[in-house]
Amino acid sequence: MALTLLVLLPLVGGLLVLLLGKDRDQLVRQVALSVSLVTFLASLWLWSSFDAASADFQFVERYTWLPDFGISYHVGLDGITLWLVLLTTFLTPIGLLCSWESVEQRVKEFSFFMLLLEAAMIGVFISLDLFLFYIFWDAMLIPMYFLIGIWGYEQRIYAAVKFMLYTMAGSVLMLLAIIWIAYYHQTVTGVVSFDLLDLYALEIPAELQMWLFLAFTVAFAIKVPLFPFHTWLPDAHVQAPTAGSVILAGVMLKMGTYGLLRFSFPLFPEAALQFAPYIAILAVIGIVYGALVAMVQPDMKKLVAYSSVSHLGFVVLGLCAMNVTGVQGALFQMLAHGVSTGGLFLIVGMLSERRHTKLIAEYGGLKAVMPKLVAMFLLITLASIALPGMNGFVGEFLIFIGSFASNPGLTAVAVTGVILSAVYMLWLFQRVNYGPLTNPRNKGLRDLSAREWVVIAPIVAMCIGMGVAPGVFLKPMEPAVKRIVAQVRGIVPVNAAMMSGVFSGTAAAEKTPDVIAATPAVEGSAR
Repeated sequence: MALTLLVLLPLVGGLLVLLLGKDRDQLVRQVALSVSLVTFLASLWLWSSFDAASADFQFVERYTWLPDFGISYHVGLDGITLWLVLLTTFLTPIGLLCSWESVEQRVKEFSFFMLLLEAAMIGVFISLDLFLFYIFWDAMLIPMYFLIGIWGYEQRIYAAVKFMLYTMAGSVLMLLAIIWIAYYHQTVTGVVSFDLLDLYALEIPAELQMWLFLAFTVAFAIKVPLFPFHTWLPDAHVQAPTAGSVILAGVMLKMGTYGLLRFSFPLFPEAALQFAPYIAILAVIGIVYGALVAMVQPDMKKLVAYSSVSHLGFVVLGLCAMNVTGVQGALFQMLAHGVSTGGLFLIVGMLSERRHTKLIAEYGGLKAVMPKLVAMFLLITLASIALPGMNGFVGEFLIFIGSFASNPGLTAVAVTGVILSAVYMLWLFQRVNYGPLTNPRNKGLRDLSAREWVVIAPIVAMCIGMGVAPGVFLKPMEPAVKRIVAQVRGIVPVNAAMMSGVFSGTAAAEKTPDVIAATPAVEGSAR
């Protein structure tokens, strides 16, 4: 019941918040924050109890739900989803705390939607039934839609509707593909099934794989967002409240890359290996394009938004390499981006709360009046540009190693994104924090408060900790990554029994040699 409890805690907490009386905003904030902290502690217990040597799904729960349709409540956690769940529970209390003073209207509803969003995001990561996954996938859109539409900035309605339309369009394609593959299972086995482990073992003809792969991948590409499906993201980020931007960048964008790794590639391996080089090209275009567009943005929040388009391109590039090194780098970069970009949005939010503007030209010389905030800003900036010793460096380094084995030419182009990232981020930092203090409105700005220290300190600690001790994060994910890479490349036979328990971490290490890490992604599948 551990994983179910992880979903129920924020869901029940959200309902409890709604039951609190009127004009009790402070109590609402305290209850919501307490529930999110308890959820985070529960996720830490999962981490402490997790067997890092195993590739199995752990803490598995499976109950019959709609047996006539092959639908069950099936959840589990492996080394891939462990860290994404922890990232979700880590950022949610930070999002609530950063909104402690900035959200003054409808505090009860805001807290409810934040907790509901947390429950849905956790559900997405732990679902092992495609129908259950889709329920959570669509459920998380609703609270984010309201967070942007109610507590956002001037053009919040436009941004909220655009966010919903884009993501729903992709979701419809994915739903059709889910139904198709579930009933194809029936034509082969005589039993309809939405269970992911059953579908992993299904032999799907190459032509059918192509269409199903495209349907799933378009939905996930919109969520990443992968070029050219990225246009909804800058509007959503700029108009969202600070907490919404933190969660959107920190967790929700990772659901696209997670979907590629968990569903698109292993379910349809032949199609995945065929399309991987072309997806990698789109990823590299996004890396360079996002960086160049970020460089010319006059708005801090929009600059950080376009930086996400660029950085998530690195993640997709690592996934398309489909070797152990590249995929591990992609997963690590997902975590690193969630922490550092979430931190950048927190810094922008703190400045915006003080000055009510996000325009870079309105700032300058802040180091003289806000040295502590500027110091935190600097550390997060260095993490974002992948300085060695910070979290961003580890993920990008592994991605480049893995991708180089697959496609040296694309990797060489992608490396320019690192240089461009340093240019636009350091230029932003210089314009905002250095130079003369010319704007009189900036002279009386207060430095970090005690609450803001509690918000930003964990982010900075993670930026440094992940860079100094990456093995803590890489070791638990390695067995699960080897399993998926082996499955996609057809190196070992895959069946439902192996996926549900026999395929242990030791077996994965024996049957998946290290040479996988150097296998080019353009090779055909052996399945």
